[in-house]
Amino acid sequence: MARARLGPVLALAGVLLVPMTSPAAGPAPRAGVPATALEAWSDGATLRLDYDHAGMAGEEVFALSGLRREGPWPGSRVNLVDPLNLGPYRVEVRDRATHLVLYARGFASIYGEWETTAEARTLRRSYHESVRFPFPTRPVQVCLLKRAPDNSFREVAAFPVDPASQDVRREPPAATGRVWTVFESGPPERKIDLLILGDGYTAAEMGAFHADVKRLVEVLFSVPPFRERRGDFNVRALDTPSTDSGVDRPSDGVHRRTALGASYDIFGSERYVLTLDNAALREAAAQVPYEFVEILVNGEKYGGGGIYDLFATAATRSGSTPYVFVHEFGHHFAALADEYYTSDVSYETPAPTVEPWEPNITALLDPAALKWRDLVAPGTPVPTPWGKEEYEKRSAAYQAERRALRARHAPEAEMDSLFARDLRWSRPFLAGQEHGGKVGAFEGAGYLARGLYRPTTDCIMFTRNMDRFCPVCSRAIERVIDWLTGR
Repeated sequence: MARARLGPVLALAGVLLVPMTSPAAGPAPRAGVPATALEAWSDGATLRLDYDHAGMAGEEVFALSGLRREGPWPGSRVNLVDPLNLGPYRVEVRDRATHLVLYARGFASIYGEWETTAEARTLRRSYHESVRFPFPTRPVQVCLLKRAPDNSFREVAAFPVDPASQDVRREPPAATGRVWTVFESGPPERKIDLLILGDGYTAAEMGAFHADVKRLVEVLFSVPPFRERRGDFNVRALDTPSTDSGVDRPSDGVHRRTALGASYDIFGSERYVLTLDNAALREAAAQVPYEFVEILVNGEKYGGGGIYDLFATAATRSGSTPYVFVHEFGHHFAALADEYYTSDVSYETPAPTVEPWEPNITALLDPAALKWRDLVAPGTPVPTPWGKEEYEKRSAAYQAERRALRARHAPEAEMDSLFARDLRWSRPFLAGQEHGGKVGAFEGAGYLARGLYRPTTDCIMFTRNMDRFCPVCSRAIERVIDWLTGR
C-alpha cells in the first residue's frame, strides 16, 4: 500500500535556517572536467539534510533540522540529474554561484501521503524527513520542489548550505549493529545498493532476522525483471536489535519498544506499516552505503508499505509475506502505483483531471497518446474491455468478509485462508479474459473504479498473483535500474 498522487499546492513556505555566507567559491574544476561532473563539485562523501515538514490542508512549512556528513556517496558518479520525472517531490542541488543544477532526484514522503487523508483537513502534523546528495565543496542551494495540479514542479522550500559551516555534523555514525553482506556485485557507485534492516527482532532473534533476509532477497530476485538484473545490485543487511519482540499494533492494543519504531495502523489502516522515526532510521542506515531501504517487521499480521525513494516494509511471518515484500518494493523502487481499487484505503482520491505521473496508471484523457501505446498489440481496443462488473461483485463480498475477520480480530491463519481462496478465483478469472495477458487500458486502478486504467488484467501491483510484473511495470523498473547504474 502506498500513495503518491497529491492534491493542489496551497500556501507553501520554506524556512531557511542555514546562514548565507560568502566564502571562497571552492576549488576550481580541473581542466576538461564539466562543471556539473561529480569530481568538479563534490569530495565524494554524502551530505544528509534533515528537515521538518509540517502543516495541514491549505498550508505547508519546511524548516531545517540539521546537516550530517555521511560516508562515501553510494550513487552513480555519472547520472546525477534524474530524468525519470517520478515522485510528487523533487530535490535539486544548485551551485550558488552559477545556479547550475548539480544533482536532482524525485521522491515521495509520508507527509505527502498524510495530506491526502481526511485528518489533514482538521489537524496540523509534522514529519521529520531527509534528502541525501553528494557532499559539495562549495556553497549550494538545496531546493525542494512539489508537483502542482498541472504536474509541473514548483519550488516550495530552499536551504542555502555552506559545506564548511560548523552546523554540519561530522562525527562517524554510532555503531548500532553488525553490518553484513547478503551478496555483492561490485563497487557501490556502479551498482544499486539495497539495505535491509529489521524491526521488532530482539538480540536473541537475530538468527530469525538473518533467515528472513536471505529468504526474501531470493524471492525478490526470482521475479522478473529483478531476476535478470540481479548483477546490478548489492544487498547488505544491518542488525538492529529491539528491546521487545514484535512491533506496535495499536488497533490490537499492542505496543512495543523497538529500534526503528515501526507500527501498523498508519493513517488508520490496520495493514499499513511504516516507521515515523526518520531520525532513528537515518542514523542507523548511515553506517552502510545505501540507495534503497527495506525494513523487515517481525510480525505475523498481514502488512507492509512502500514509499518511493524512502523505504519499504513487510511483515515477515504472514502467509502473504513474499507477495507483500515484492509489491511494496515496487512502490519504493520504481514509484509504481497501486493498481487495485476495491480495497478500503484511508486516502481521498479525486477524479483525475491530468495524466498521472506514475508509470503504470493512466487517466486515458487521450487514448491516442497512451503512454505505453508502444506495448499495445495491434487490434487491441483502448479502453480494453474486461469482466469488470463480475469482478467487482465478487470483490465486494470478499472485502466484506475481510472486514468481518478484522473486526473480530480473527487469527491470521483465517485471513491467509481468505487471501488464498480469493487468489484461486481471481487468477484464472483475470487470465481468462478476452484480452488477458495482453497490454491495453483496463478501467479500475489507483483506488478508483472509474477514470483510471491499468495496463493489464493482472499484475503484482493489482492482485496477490506473484507470477509477474506486467510489461509496463517491468519497463519502469528497468528504467530505474539503467539510470542508477549509469547506462
